[in-house]
Amino acid sequence: MSDDGRELTSLDIKQLMALLPHRYPFLLVDRIIDIDRDQSARGIKNVTFNEPHFTGHFPHAPIMPGVLLIEGMAQTAGAICAHEHFSGEPKTTYFMTIDRAKFRKTVEPGDTVEYVIEKLRHKRNIFKYACVAEVSGEKVAEAEIGAMMVARDD
Repeated sequence: MSDDGRELTSLDIKQLMALLPHRYPFLLVDRIIDIDRDQSARGIKNVTFNEPHFTGHFPHAPIMPGVLLIEGMAQTAGAICAHEHFSGEPKTTYFMTIDRAKFRKTVEPGDTVEYVIEKLRHKRNIFKYACVAEVSGEKVAEAEIGAMMVARDD
């Protein structure tokens, strides 16, 4: 339940795959919880050692590339946009901008990343979100993500 009494929803992996075009190894969110329409949500990513980027980044001390944290935040924002604005016509949300990106701590295999997403503004089919990636409640990365929603060309 949100602060103002609205029912919060969630999306499992099957629902995410219906909303996003991404697939393994590039689907970087496992589920989304606490969805308040297209206003806010929390994406969950369980980081495992067998993900392909760890073979080269860095084999002696594997860390999740920061660009993949940004992509996971963008996928979370895109999924809640598509979920809220899906009206019979399939839509895709395209990543447009990254602003104010900062990386604060490393993410390693075994970590669970939470992408905390909050809408800053929305005009027509353009959305802007404030995004924070956290591990165990500690901020590991942040950025403002801009996206555009368009009809999908299946």
